[in-house]
Amino acid sequence: MTQDRSARVAVFSAGSWGTAVAKIMADAGSDVLVYARRSEIADAINTQHRNPGYFPDVDLPQRLAATTDPAVALDGADFLVLSIPAQSLRGSLAAWAPLIGPDTVIVSLMKGIERDTDLRASEVITEVTGIPTRRVAVLSGPNLAREIMAGQPAAATIACPDETAAIRVQQACHTAYFRPYTSTDVVGCELGGAVKNVIALAVGIASGMSLGHNAQAMLITRGLAETTRLAVAMGAHPATLSGLAGLGDLVATCSSPLSRNRTFGTHLGAGLSVEEATAATRQTTEGVKSAQAVLGLAHAYGVDMPITDVVTALLNGKITRDQATAALMQRPPKPER
Repeated sequence: MTQDRSARVAVFSAGSWGTAVAKIMADAGSDVLVYARRSEIADAINTQHRNPGYFPDVDLPQRLAATTDPAVALDGADFLVLSIPAQSLRGSLAAWAPLIGPDTVIVSLMKGIERDTDLRASEVITEVTGIPTRRVAVLSGPNLAREIMAGQPAAATIACPDETAAIRVQQACHTAYFRPYTSTDVVGCELGGAVKNVIALAVGIASGMSLGHNAQAMLITRGLAETTRLAVAMGAHPATLSGLAGLGDLVATCSSPLSRNRTFGTHLGAGLSVEEATAATRQTTEGVKSAQAVLGLAHAYGVDMPITDVVTALLNGKITRDQATAALMQRPPKPER
């Protein structure tokens, strides 16, 4: 099967990750139109071929353009790539749904769980639009936007119940620097992406408290264990969580200073309040928004998630940093499985 080099892609929106994936797909040969809410961003992309809001120093491909009209962006689109805050998805998508074509494949880049409903992004998409699951794919992996914009090597997993649709998305974003793999395990990919943000907060907190690399490695390892427990309980394949969308994404997000969630946690560990850490981080931090919803899933499926529990309590102001450390270290010892 050869790649459709004339595919048309609509990317909503012009944030850091949306811009990075737009660049990937344009470099792979598609015609990409980015929907930007702010006219000055759209104008800069069209006239200067740069996104001054996020990557003012990176030239964008000629096949990448922008518009402030969602209808124009979606007209004739083969793929709709959604890269917006998970908590804004439902309201935004309700307005865009009538504009989505009958054959358009939706690609979710979102790594969060909706509060109040505890739904994954793909579930919100199908619920709001009525589009069948076979036309909804998820892209997830160790993908730090700044590195991808610099053309540094990266890989990701594209999951969709319809393997043919997953392959189509794979072909539309396969470049010399970006290697996508396919999967049918949507649940595993989405949970790996959502829960790792919460674990990255914990790792950042440990870093901000100067607890050392041993503590951070412990949190990453045990964080993977509790993520896998939840994902498998919800029907995911355990191997997915040891792949790019699980372990790969977890390591990148927990280890890199480019990670928003780790950075936010570092601010908390250094003594900032949630409000102060929000102001210092400046960008959407999905782990903060989704932690309570992830914990809700854990309770619903009867899964023990001590790191998520402690992080959520800390974010809600129920415990202090020192109490969080004690809560994890004083848990009853048990075999490692």
